[in-house]
Amino acid sequence: MASRMLRICGIVTNSLKNEQTKNNGIYNSLFVNHSYLLKTHVSLKHEVRNITFFTRKTADELWKGVTSVSNAGRRRGRAKGLSRKRDLNKGQIIGVGKISIQFPGLNTPIFRGRELVQQQRLPEDPERMEKLTRIRQSQTKPKKIKLSPLERGWTSASICGRKVGPPDPVGEDTFEGFETWVLESKLVTCMTGNLGRKSRISIFVVTGNGNGVAGFALAKAPASKAALKTAKNRAGHKLMYIPRYQEHTVLHDFFTQFGRTKIFVKKMYEGYGLVCHRAIKACCEAIGIKDIYAKVEGSTNLQHIIKAFFIGLLRQKSHQQIADEKCLHLVEFRPENGNYPIVVASPSVVRKPKEVPSNEILDFKQYIMDGKIVLKRKKYEPFYTKLNSWILKTRKMERVRNHDDTRIKLKAEYGRINSFLTEKYPEARFFGRKKSREDNEAIE
Repeated sequence: MASRMLRICGIVTNSLKNEQTKNNGIYNSLFVNHSYLLKTHVSLKHEVRNITFFTRKTADELWKGVTSVSNAGRRRGRAKGLSRKRDLNKGQIIGVGKISIQFPGLNTPIFRGRELVQQQRLPEDPERMEKLTRIRQSQTKPKKIKLSPLERGWTSASICGRKVGPPDPVGEDTFEGFETWVLESKLVTCMTGNLGRKSRISIFVVTGNGNGVAGFALAKAPASKAALKTAKNRAGHKLMYIPRYQEHTVLHDFFTQFGRTKIFVKKMYEGYGLVCHRAIKACCEAIGIKDIYAKVEGSTNLQHIIKAFFIGLLRQKSHQQIADEKCLHLVEFRPENGNYPIVVASPSVVRKPKEVPSNEILDFKQYIMDGKIVLKRKKYEPFYTKLNSWILKTRKMERVRNHDDTRIKLKAEYGRINSFLTEKYPEARFFGRKKSREDNEAIE
């Protein structure tokens, strides 16, 4: 038995030696024939590391290195821009990858009816990576919607000045053509006996259809969405009609006040635009006023500005109403008409001059402005008016300073340049400039 085992071992040893000799011959023959490529006889080896940093650590430990920060870094505010952990296996199906293969029993059934399903390659899906990217991005924080400069309101940091749509319908009544502007959004707090400091969101909005109908409202709620919805719907319940002059401006200039906020509003011509506070501008867009000038004095509390502006709009009076109140004719003077008086409105009963007291205000502007005057900044003279050269120039130009205006006025009145003494003294007339010798030569 032992001899048989020794004989077998000898046969195996001899066969291994023959195989090694054969391989060495082939190896040597290769390096003999191509000795100019490899100078040294170093065996070619390729080391493979089956254990790496990624295989030693678990997935949670690897993600922790990306999604965490030290306590010192957290105190310094470095934890704001950290990414969140993502599930990279989400959206992936077994057997479906860059090369999709149909595996019976793995990703497809073995039998389809009575037919045995065979393993085969499926056509590639070009939208596979886009779908995976979309699924993985849904796990991160949602990105803020970037609005255009015309839609982002007054600033990009808050919702003030943005349009938030019409109010919700009430029964069968729908607010078609309405739009809502957010005028103010702030956090308000109050102390309570059982809950302590209680915080809420306060939102102030104005809504209108741009055709003379508008309303404003204030609402508070723990969440901004609830406060916004409540304020919008409440403003839709408090609509009021605002009269306009030719559907583009106010009926007349007026002064209005609420608290310590004073507003002077001026009626402007068509095409002037809205030159006013940004909150008043939003109200004008809601009402449908296109041309106006408004000056705010005193407190700039936004709610007081809106309340004062609406009070002034509601107190407007038509020309006929003013004429009936004063029992006098309302006359208009315009410089483009040569300040010729034009009767705008006449009352049914006119007072006699004896019935009008001497201290009564008869000026239209003083009457509608309640005797108030806009505070204007003092205009200082230019620096060059104090120079000696400017004083000398004014002395030289004093003789002819109004000649051009006088010539135009005389030509408009008399048809030629005449003096007011021409009718009495015919020799007091203008003969014109004497033609010089150069002018005569040019004519010839």
